[in-house]
Amino acid sequence: MKGLLPWLAVLALVLLLSALRLRPLATAVSLAWLAWCVWTWIRPTRRGPG
Repeated sequence: MKGLLPWLAVLALVLLLSALRLRPLATAVSLAWLAWCVWTWIRPTRRGPG
């Protein structure tokens, strides 16, 4: 459940912004979240020295 909380928070924020007729901002939040998720999946792993 702990890993699901950020997803639910972003979903709630997007729905709230959409309900307040701030759809361009909701779209920007959605795309930023998607970019963040993709970045965390494809970024190279950090390796310590040696």
